[in-house]
Amino acid sequence: MIKVISSFSEILDKYDVFILDQWGVMHDGHYGYDHAIDAVKHLIYKNKQLIIISNSSKRRISSINRLKDLGFDKNNFVEVMTSGEMIWQELKDFSYKYDFKTKNCFHIFDSSKEDGKDFRIGLEKFKFINNIKDADFILACTPFQNTEPIDYIPILKEALEMNLIMFCANPDFVTVEKNNNKNIYCMGTIADLYDHMGGKVVILGKPSKEIYLKSCKQFDQINKSKTIAVGDSLDHDILGASNFGVDSVLITSGIHKDLFKYSTEKGIKNIENDRKWNFKPTYVCENFSF
Repeated sequence: MIKVISSFSEILDKYDVFILDQWGVMHDGHYGYDHAIDAVKHLIYKNKQLIIISNSSKRRISSINRLKDLGFDKNNFVEVMTSGEMIWQELKDFSYKYDFKTKNCFHIFDSSKEDGKDFRIGLEKFKFINNIKDADFILACTPFQNTEPIDYIPILKEALEMNLIMFCANPDFVTVEKNNNKNIYCMGTIADLYDHMGGKVVILGKPSKEIYLKSCKQFDQINKSKTIAVGDSLDHDILGASNFGVDSVLITSGIHKDLFKYSTEKGIKNIENDRKWNFKPTYVCENFSF
């Protein structure tokens, strides 16, 4: 049964480790939420250990460096890990399990918004090409500028015929655009489309438990019964927590806010009655706040 909480003070004594999502929980993409900045300070004061796990296509150092601008102290976090970092490491340590004749990479990224080309630093053993017909695999970071999911069908059909593997650096399906408060699609939508077409997709971010295992390596031993994950995505944060075997809090003001627009109770029923979500958050709370 999903429990409703109005403040994290209600579960403070139950958990020692808090795994935090970023966008929608800690910040809006531009500014840190005041309530989240205060919540982090409160948890640190209570000697809790904090981890950030983000489905960002960027390297982890980029997320770490940005924390100060968002209003957070990077020293308050035991670990910061991104899905982009996980994919970068996988490509850097490219092993026998990927049987390619050559290493031509078709890189999908929005050069107007993301530091996409910076992602290539350290991956010089690959040749980045512009034509999918010349590719041996796909690196999918962020959608090309001014595109919609349907625009990728020709590329994905070509990739499928060539049996190309797609490495998805951001598994999120959607995010909230601050300017109009609407959900916009992320690279996970394209990866999911390719997967449903029959293509092979490598995802190491949420909801894959690999990113949780990597993030918790700082601990000699982690007590999962005293660990909780906080996020606003059922498909990534809550499923990821379930896959890792820890409790979770769904933030209801994030990407699923429409589920809760009439009432919290109605939102919970929407989740419980939808067959695609055969997993549930332990708690729901409007914001990451005390």
